Amino acid sequence: MMQFSDAFLSIFLTVLILKWFDICVCHCNDNSEALPESIPSAPGTLPHFMEEPDDAYIIKSNPIVLRCKAMPAMQIFFKCNGEWVHQNEHVSEESMDETTGLKVREVFINVTRQQVEDFHGPEDYWCQCVAWSHLGTSKSRKASVRIAYLRKNFEQDPQGKEVPIEGMIVLHCRPPEGVPAAEVEWLKNEEPIDSNLDENIDTRADHNLIIRQARLSDSGNYTCMAANIVAKRRSMSATVVVYVNGGWSSWTEWSNCNARCGRGWQKRSRTCTNPAPLNGGAFCEGMSVQKITCTSLCPVDGSWEVWSEWSVCSPECEHLRVRECIAPPPRNGGKYCEGVSQESENCTEGLCIQGEDQLVLDIETASDIALYSGLGAAVIAVAVLVVGVTLYRRSQSEYGVDVIDSSALTGGFQTFNFKTVRQGNSLLLNSSMQPDLTVSRTYSGPICLQDPIDKELMTESSLFNPLSDIKVKVQSSFMVSLGVTERPEYHGKAHSGTFPHGNNRAFGTIQARNKATYIQNLSSISSTSELKTTAIFGHLGGRLVVPNTGVSLLIPHGAIPEESSWEIYLAITQKESSLQPEGTDVLLGPEVTCGPSEVAVSTPFALTIPHCAQVNSEHWNIHLKKRTQQGKWEEVMSVEEETTSCYCLLDPYACHILLNSFGTYALIGEPISDCAVRQLKVAVFGCLSCNSLDYNLRVYCMDNTPCAFQEVVSDERLQGGQLLEEPKLLHFKGNTFSLQISVLDIPPFLWRIKPFTACQEVPFSRVWCSSPKPLHCAFSLERYSPATTQLACKVCVRQVKGHEQVLQIQTSILENERETITFFAHDDSNFPAQMGPKAFKIPYSIRQRICATFDTPNAKGKDWQMLAQKNSINRNLSYFATQSSPSAVILDLWEARHQHDGDLDSLACALEEIGRTHSKISDITETEVEEPDFNYSRQNGL
Repeated sequence: MMQFSDAFLSIFLTVLILKWFDICVCHCNDNSEALPESIPSAPGTLPHFMEEPDDAYIIKSNPIVLRCKAMPAMQIFFKCNGEWVHQNEHVSEESMDETTGLKVREVFINVTRQQVEDFHGPEDYWCQCVAWSHLGTSKSRKASVRIAYLRKNFEQDPQGKEVPIEGMIVLHCRPPEGVPAAEVEWLKNEEPIDSNLDENIDTRADHNLIIRQARLSDSGNYTCMAANIVAKRRSMSATVVVYVNGGWSSWTEWSNCNARCGRGWQKRSRTCTNPAPLNGGAFCEGMSVQKITCTSLCPVDGSWEVWSEWSVCSPECEHLRVRECIAPPPRNGGKYCEGVSQESENCTEGLCIQGEDQLVLDIETASDIALYSGLGAAVIAVAVLVVGVTLYRRSQSEYGVDVIDSSALTGGFQTFNFKTVRQGNSLLLNSSMQPDLTVSRTYSGPICLQDPIDKELMTESSLFNPLSDIKVKVQSSFMVSLGVTERPEYHGKAHSGTFPHGNNRAFGTIQARNKATYIQNLSSISSTSELKTTAIFGHLGGRLVVPNTGVSLLIPHGAIPEESSWEIYLAITQKESSLQPEGTDVLLGPEVTCGPSEVAVSTPFALTIPHCAQVNSEHWNIHLKKRTQQGKWEEVMSVEEETTSCYCLLDPYACHILLNSFGTYALIGEPISDCAVRQLKVAVFGCLSCNSLDYNLRVYCMDNTPCAFQEVVSDERLQGGQLLEEPKLLHFKGNTFSLQISVLDIPPFLWRIKPFTACQEVPFSRVWCSSPKPLHCAFSLERYSPATTQLACKVCVRQVKGHEQVLQIQTSILENERETITFFAHDDSNFPAQMGPKAFKIPYSIRQRICATFDTPNAKGKDWQMLAQKNSINRNLSYFATQSSPSAVILDLWEARHQHDGDLDSLACALEEIGRTHSKISDITETEVEEPDFNYSRQNGL
């Protein structure tokens, strides 16, 4: 483009105008009549722009056209960025305005993308028109020319939100950079949003979307759309969830008192349905059930008062007497008196009876005689039978059939056999040493004592230890394998009777009536379906454990008076529990019995019961229940309850209970919300079926308690089952969703499973509300060929919309190639009973010093409260305050909680924090602990 300077152009235009003027003058002289047509009617008018150039955008590589139109105009030129555009690049058109007769000129130029990109200046590329008339020039507006574009990425994408109903929703959107600036449009679920149709929505505020009050219908996926003349862009979708927090309904009316007589409880409930939580809204906070105590008036059954005097004899030869049911009268629904309220009889001893009445009297008399005769004959027959049995038993005694009686006749030991004992594991017992019950011992043949007084009971100490104060008895067979006992009963002692003993520990001091009672108890207990262990405890106390079940009993030192000893038993009911929970309540652990019930303890003993609940006070309300002598269950306390009658400490896998009376106890869980979790243990067993090509997989879902797992392993051993994989823990929620068990990834062409049997679904109620008996699902697999000896697959156990566990199975189906998954038992499996100092982790002398120190009040308050807090006991401290030695009971609870680890360092650290100790208790040597007087050196003392 050829450009001219402003000065040169001015001279050129001046010369041009003068030349044009001369031509006009000459033309006027030659044609004077045409002058009005060639000379404007309004001389002196500057050019007026009828159309000015507009701002324009170059899209991609397409040039744009700028136009300019002015009247009157002799010439129009474009100036771009301060420089004139060459005349050759202009395209001009001329016309005449019909109204004014003035000349109209219109000019076009093209602007390319290259021109704009080559320009580098402080402002945008611009162009303007300059128009000339005979009077002067006029300039148009500046029109900018820019390259249009729209970048891909949004400067800010809208973010998803979860808002409560009626809350405000603000979704921010900053469109991509672009020229011209992009316009924004909002889409909901791919449909455009028109804010003009919904007053609740505003899209005008800086591209943002505002919903003033969220409604359930506002939930959805929102997208921000940006567009200009170049392109359209979509933002990331933002999910908006409008949720509803749950609200409680009104309380129901209080229920009737559950106790027909005496103290009981009433409850009322409410549901989280006002409104129900939606779209992940929070469940209602607080209790869904409230309970209060109530007292019902006990029913009083009526009783007869004494008979009145007989009335005067009537003409019919009868007199009457009456009585009323007023001693006391029936009250509160009691029963009315049974029997008649009046009696009549002949008052002349039959002297005035004649005719038919006399015949009736004779018949009744004859019937009475026959009755009395029959009774007499029966009494004589019974007496003869008793005499015959007595004579028969005397005739049989000389043959030695009864072991107990034969010992008095023989006067010496008869032969017996027993398995040899491992070296170093002697059966020589004393009061501080326990037998090793893991060694099987079998005794055969009658065993007799020289002294007839000692023939009542046969103990291992009778054979090997002359000391008469040993009461430890050994069962005939006791085996432990894989941490599971072989037999359904566990007896730390051979006898199971419950009877008190005096100071003299010899059994010969037992009276004859106690002997008969003991033998009767022994026969009855041995036939029950219980896991059981027994031991004799005295003043020194001790610990009783049912091996491999997590159930234990701790009897503190001094709980039993010095003048007596008792045989204590601890048992777990294996049969169906008589406790039937209500509604969604569940039995969280085994039903445990400790006894005998007539034992009176001076300080609380500690009972440990395992449970399968995931402990959370917001989701569970856990109760302790006790079975009465009538077989009914009554609530003792809630775990979170403040009471002075007993104490419950809930650990993640066990509950430690301080009690004052023996009996049968169980833990009941009441789920408060759907988030309550019942912990299940999932185990897979396998074995060959009768058909050598078939292989059975059995999947068990049981409570996560040691006793439940032990029961399954015992049953599988009887069936020849093999544990194929370590059990895993499944968190089963109380959300009403079912359980699915499926077998996956079965090797094709090697194994097959029956069609439609690879997945089994168990309803929620069967898993949640069932008894502690394990849930069992079986799957049958078949080999295509006997040459297949390996099985690899997966077993998936999952709760719908809940937790899932996958067990990897890889095993050999050949007996000689199997790898056994071994599970070791607790250390207590070897010591089901420990008596005396060996049963406790804290030496007795140290325990006495701790109690003497912390039971004494000081200016800062009760030190035992600080001891409790340092041992994570912060609730229901009023229970300990009622004890004669609060520190002793706190230490008993510590002993129960730490029976397996015995972490004395943690206790020492707790004492150090209080400022009462400066050394660790664990530095105590074993020799010091075993001393009879519990001596403790000062360098290790508190």
